Amino acid sequence: MRVLVIEDEAKIADYVKRGLSEAGYTVDVARDGIEGRYLALDGDYQLVVLDIMLPGIDGFGVLSALRQKRGTPVLMLTARDRVEDRVQGLQAGADDYLVKPFAFSELLARVGALLRRAPAVPESANSRMAVCDLEMDLLGRKAWRAGQPLSLTAKEFSLLALLARRKGQVLSRTTIAEQVWDMNFDSDTNVVEVAVRRLRSKMDDPFKPKLLHNVRGMGYVLEERT
Repeated sequence: MRVLVIEDEAKIADYVKRGLSEAGYTVDVARDGIEGRYLALDGDYQLVVLDIMLPGIDGFGVLSALRQKRGTPVLMLTARDRVEDRVQGLQAGADDYLVKPFAFSELLARVGALLRRAPAVPESANSRMAVCDLEMDLLGRKAWRAGQPLSLTAKEFSLLALLARRKGQVLSRTTIAEQVWDMNFDSDTNVVEVAVRRLRSKMDDPFKPKLLHNVRGMGYVLEERT
């Protein structure tokens, strides 16, 4: 099960991500409403944990955009405890509402309840991804390029899956380190560069066109360029 947490408070986001990861969920984090809206609409998530007070676009704006296209269950997190705020969130399409501060055990119970209520989605609808001639089976954790199987390590596959889910979006080294290694970025650490280089040697160097690109001063992007 994949969960998207949209929360700008770093301590809360890290706390929720760590707890849900330990409970067996795959968790992505967005730090603002703009990134959160993009991931919620384009990503493959079974649940969204959504804060209301966000930079860029607030939680109600993210929820409105999501509800125009998807029925993904949404659990709203907020420091607002007014009845009218809770009513507004539920009327806008939220499935549940949790007020900060909260006990993680309660959040975990609400997440489980929402996922149990959600309609089953056939695996084939969400487990396959493709970028040009690169194909991925997210559930089976397998990848092919031009029909040839790629021998990837667990971290290499996670890195490739992250880049593929955000196809066309430049990801910084900091974002990659947080999402793939669950670590705060250290400028003295070259783990991201090494992993990208190894991944590129397997899925890009032997093939054309090239899909994994460096964007100087910004990070990396997976996309087909003409």
